[in-house]
Amino acid sequence: MADQKLFAGHAIRRLRRQLGLSQVAMAEALEVSASYLNLVERNQRPISATVMLRLAQTYDFDPRKLAASEPGGGAEALRRRLADPLFADLEVDRHQLEEWLAGAPGGAEAFARAYDRLGGGTVDVAEPDDAGRQVRREIERWRNYFADLDAKAEALADELRIAAGDLYGAMAERLRVKHQLAVRILPADVMPDRMKRLDLHARQVQLSEMLDAPARSFALAERLAEEARAEIDALVKGAALDRTAERLYRRHLVAYFAAAVMMPYARFLRACEASGYAIELLQRRFGASFSQVAHRLTTLQRVGARGLPFFLLRVDRAGQISKRYAGGSGSPLVEGPGICPLWNIFEAFARPDETLVQLLELEDGSRWFTVAQSVRPQGARSGGVPARFAIGLGMAASEARGLAVTSGHDLAGRAMPIGLGCRACTRPDCPQRSAPPAGRAMLVNERESGVTPFGFAGD
Repeated sequence: MADQKLFAGHAIRRLRRQLGLSQVAMAEALEVSASYLNLVERNQRPISATVMLRLAQTYDFDPRKLAASEPGGGAEALRRRLADPLFADLEVDRHQLEEWLAGAPGGAEAFARAYDRLGGGTVDVAEPDDAGRQVRREIERWRNYFADLDAKAEALADELRIAAGDLYGAMAERLRVKHQLAVRILPADVMPDRMKRLDLHARQVQLSEMLDAPARSFALAERLAEEARAEIDALVKGAALDRTAERLYRRHLVAYFAAAVMMPYARFLRACEASGYAIELLQRRFGASFSQVAHRLTTLQRVGARGLPFFLLRVDRAGQISKRYAGGSGSPLVEGPGICPLWNIFEAFARPDETLVQLLELEDGSRWFTVAQSVRPQGARSGGVPARFAIGLGMAASEARGLAVTSGHDLAGRAMPIGLGCRACTRPDCPQRSAPPAGRAMLVNERESGVTPFGFAGD
């Protein structure tokens, strides 16, 4: 928080009301004027570091909640929801949105919850109810960076490096000595429908022989997340999710810790900056898969040591989204109501051994540089279902100049014009269009035709 102004009026007002204090009483306790506190609560003044410290000391308040509890995930998340064509005629601008958050934070949070619960935007097959949406919202509140988990994982990674040069061997030994768990690799026919299993009766971490080396290391690191149980429990408790969402969130935090053990923050960020975020090099250096590195790139949000703001989407051949992380990028591509087929993330399925890059331009004029590659789930067997996903990584084109993969690409040059799916896109001459924008009447002219099979009414 130290490198940016923090507006947290909603959180301060909520705390004051929970304590049953007037603005005058709280202002006296914090040694500020009542008028200043009034401006802070209305988000017309940022909260200073001094006041933040006094809040923590006076009311035993965790300052991280100021940044992690914005109504509806904050202005950017609300803006993405309001981009739904359903609200196209309302024209809610940035100023109105800020006034809404400042004056009625409860109403903003209620709108966000209702929109998410009613399935606003694209409903993912991976999220049959709103559990996944709850978890995503909680992850984005923290910008997918959990400082306590990262610090714990970094300390553990240092201990493992001292113990042995081989990370997998060091983790296996720590599990044996500290947790009384042996690691056993089992044949595929012994574990036909499982990739990994914790057998507490036999005191074994059982892994399928179908897992490759990065997946085996990740599985052991997940088991070592037991050493961060207190930190994980605190995060889960603070999220106040329902039971299904709580389990999903816990699984995300365990996976986060595992990735942080394999790719410790400081060392990983140094390697990123030295290599221009060369993903293949990062895979080799940290013994990780493309998917593991891609996910880790979305978590580099440490105050004073931030990495580039990557976002991530994982899609199947039908365009169904099973993972999405904004990673501090603020990209509409992450939470948009659909995916444009002109984005070459879909081309990655036909070119499985290639990393594809593309410069995109949305209707609002924002430009995004993206990297796409197909990935195969672990454990695929001969004769089995040939599942495959594509991962799309990206960031604002203005941030991408330091990437090794942009060499030879003109980031100010021609970009592919795309939308957020046909129902949210109003580009009139798109040859790929399959439906008119939501709320626009389809126009069919029997005497002529254009690039698209039909037109649609204007505003």
